[in-house]
Amino acid sequence: MEDELPRKLAAIFYADVVDYSRLTGDDEETTHRHLSRYLDVLTNQISEHGGRVVHYAGDAVLADFGTVTQAVEAATSIQNNLFELNKDLPSDRRVKFRIGINLGEVIEDRGDIYGNDVNVAARLEKLADPGGVCISEAVRSAVGNKLPLNYEFMGEQKVKNIKAPVRAYQVRLSTENPPETIVEEHPEIELPKQPSLAVLPFDNMSGDLDQEYFCDGITEEITTAIGKVQSFFVVSRNSAFAFKGKHIDVKLVSQQLGVRYLLEGSVRKSGDRLRITAQLIDGVKDRHVWADRYDGSLGDVFDLQDQVVESVAGAIEPKLRSSEMELSRKKPTSNLNAYDLFLRALSITHSMTRDGNNEALRLTARAIKLDDRYASAMALAAWCYTLRVAQGWVESKEDEEQEALRLSRLAIEIENSIPETLWLAGYVLGFFGESPEEGLDHIDHALEINPNSSQALVFSGWLRIYNGDAETAKAQFEKAIRLSPLDLSAYRSYAGIGFACLCLGEIEEAIEWASRALRQNPKFTPAHRVLASSLGHAGRLQEAGKTVQQLLSLVPGLTIGRYSTETRFRNPEYFEIIMDGLRKAGLPE
Repeated sequence: MEDELPRKLAAIFYADVVDYSRLTGDDEETTHRHLSRYLDVLTNQISEHGGRVVHYAGDAVLADFGTVTQAVEAATSIQNNLFELNKDLPSDRRVKFRIGINLGEVIEDRGDIYGNDVNVAARLEKLADPGGVCISEAVRSAVGNKLPLNYEFMGEQKVKNIKAPVRAYQVRLSTENPPETIVEEHPEIELPKQPSLAVLPFDNMSGDLDQEYFCDGITEEITTAIGKVQSFFVVSRNSAFAFKGKHIDVKLVSQQLGVRYLLEGSVRKSGDRLRITAQLIDGVKDRHVWADRYDGSLGDVFDLQDQVVESVAGAIEPKLRSSEMELSRKKPTSNLNAYDLFLRALSITHSMTRDGNNEALRLTARAIKLDDRYASAMALAAWCYTLRVAQGWVESKEDEEQEALRLSRLAIEIENSIPETLWLAGYVLGFFGESPEEGLDHIDHALEINPNSSQALVFSGWLRIYNGDAETAKAQFEKAIRLSPLDLSAYRSYAGIGFACLCLGEIEEAIEWASRALRQNPKFTPAHRVLASSLGHAGRLQEAGKTVQQLLSLVPGLTIGRYSTETRFRNPEYFEIIMDGLRKAGLPE
């Protein structure tokens, strides 16, 4: 029997140069000199942070570290150093690295490391932005809140020669939004008067990463169902998922989310059998309230979800009105295959990428084909079309707009009592339709059914700004932040508050909130527009000019004229405020 190969657990670091062939083809000697200099930076930083260079492969570097914290610190330090070096070079001569980091077991042989987890690190590098860092979910979970960084979830990524999808995160660096990155603090939040709850991500116990979307979908469905119980205060899914894959301190999580109760559990799907386990914890007293197990066939999935919701409600508030519980039982489809496709699409949309958007549209189309009255799938597809237009991912907007409107109207015609359908379709109607009040009415109806929907509040807030009600919008964004205090997409609310403040003449507050949005997501163009306009009104023209340049790097060719035709403003006063500020900031006519 051959000796077993030596293995170890390592944080695997893989870096490679972007567009190396072009750079070399243009100027071989200069490129090599720059590369040699930059490789020295990588080598020194890796060593200073406790890592080891395993080998160099031309323009690529493989290294390993004892901890993920060391690896991520090294990667961010390297990118910040290279950013400074590149500033002195013409944009077409800059040598930029992508870096991928994974955590896993490796084979160590002859000073080198091998194995599938090394391959995953190399694939993560390809997903990173030029000059950026991409990490796996294992790294994200292990690093926790140890470093002053922000992370953007990219969803499940299918990568070359890796069988299972890779759940990936972009690390947001200070170089993406100079001059500084500020870490958001999350102080203890006062508990609401009504019973308060967060549904933490249920663990996938199936032993199959392909079932992760199904487990996340179950968690989201249970969160939504409990959110319809109007006697409760329920934190949004986005904040609860900040704790996915982590070992938690229940008291600390309870304090950070501002809730008394935490629901956690697991899902095991094996063939046609399904098991959901759940336990309810009083986070204030750090004690279990109850735990239970729910077994059935896959066809019983909706009944099992209802049993979990009823158990939670009964344990927290035994005297709930039957009408409230009846609302929580409303299901969007009876076709399990269509439901499965919808859960896959829903999981992908959280990545907010162009490829993810295309895949979500493909999956929702299949779901609608299986159930031509699946209103939730129609509303999700309509929103995907809206996102494509808003992000500039399509050449012709007219066909996309008409299809989004058609799906939205059909979804509401079929089903007007599911809040997710109402606020998604309502936003599309308010964004594209001739009567924005129609869209707002549907979102208001969604909030009547589920007052705990932070996303409905955010979408309502943006529509209200466009239609001239900044005060209501501001209040809705603030409530959304309370419902989702750790939301990875809170930048939408931050930018929304900044927008409202700008329209209300609160210029310094607008600058503060828009800057906060860009610290969390430096690529969110509405925040750039708000910040540039606010700085223009404040007379801080140098900063305004830099913000305009950052905006133009994300939206090449943007002008005052183009934005005036693309924007959805229906309030002339607010329209003039933002346009006047953008002119002062230096956005070309």
